[in-house]
Amino acid sequence: MSNARPAPAPTFESPVPLPDGAAPVRAAGHPAEVGEQAGGEALGASDAVGQEELDALDDETSDEALPTGRAAKDDGHLVLAATPIGNVEDASPRLRRLLAESAVVAAEDTRRLHALAARMGVAIGGRVVSYHEHNEVERADELLDVVEGGGTVVIVTDAGMPSVSDPGYRVVTRAVERDLPITSAPGPSAVLTALALSGLPTDRFCFEGFPPRKPGERARTFEALAREPRTMVFFEAPHRIDDTLAAMAEGFGADRPAAVCRELTKTYEEVLRGTLGELAAEAADRQLRGEICVVVAGAPARETASVEELVGEVLARVGAGERLKEAVAEVATAAGVPKRDLYAAALAARR
Repeated sequence: MSNARPAPAPTFESPVPLPDGAAPVRAAGHPAEVGEQAGGEALGASDAVGQEELDALDDETSDEALPTGRAAKDDGHLVLAATPIGNVEDASPRLRRLLAESAVVAAEDTRRLHALAARMGVAIGGRVVSYHEHNEVERADELLDVVEGGGTVVIVTDAGMPSVSDPGYRVVTRAVERDLPITSAPGPSAVLTALALSGLPTDRFCFEGFPPRKPGERARTFEALAREPRTMVFFEAPHRIDDTLAAMAEGFGADRPAAVCRELTKTYEEVLRGTLGELAAEAADRQLRGEICVVVAGAPARETASVEELVGEVLARVGAGERLKEAVAEVATAAGVPKRDLYAAALAARR
């Protein structure tokens, strides 16, 4: 098992000019310290922020209507904008412009947005509103009314790309229904960063999000994924990583190659590579902290199994919550057997 840790860099001041009244930000060690954020794409809002705190964010916008009408440089779009997952220097010039010029910036946590903008040296030019998992359904049309009126609305989350295990999906769905223009300002992603650093195959991969918290559901999920041929990327919280790695070693096999990527782009970035058995032992030996991505190699190629042998795998996937048709398609494709035959056998087994 390899354990890659970057050497600390000298302390330095951020060269980016800050807006009036903002204090300079000092980096401690690694350059990622300039504007490091907590939470983000690798940590869902339900794990990071409580309901009361999120409700309090609405106080900023509760009774005041959002602007409608086109600002001087607005282009009347809904924009999903990626924010740094740790190192503020990863913020794109386009993100800086959008924050400065858009009519409305809808943020998962408005306090974190203001802190990020200060570290970036950007003055947010439009209205800032909260948009999180507890109000995204109700607020979607309000935001889209601004777009329909010619203003640009930017959606940002605490870190990474909106709608990837973060708010954003519902407003995009509603914008599609209303036939309103949608675009993105792409940028940092914990999923792709972890995949690239893992050392595992990247030609085919799937994102599985957070595993179930309950042991039984988690075990069934991993059992259903045991024959998945693509590299898999998961998110996990530090207080559950020990149990999750142990369950992965049980469900996928202790000898399955994997990587644990934590604190990506931050001061204490670390990538642990090895087998799931080795990584589970490492996690049990010491507490892994920070935002964590787990990358697991896909199942190795196997001899073609009979339809009857594959029915159990299909039923395990269905038991984990997957639709029968989708489970059959995945298993049949991986095993190289006719989908129609496997579907008929699975239906017969369920009777």
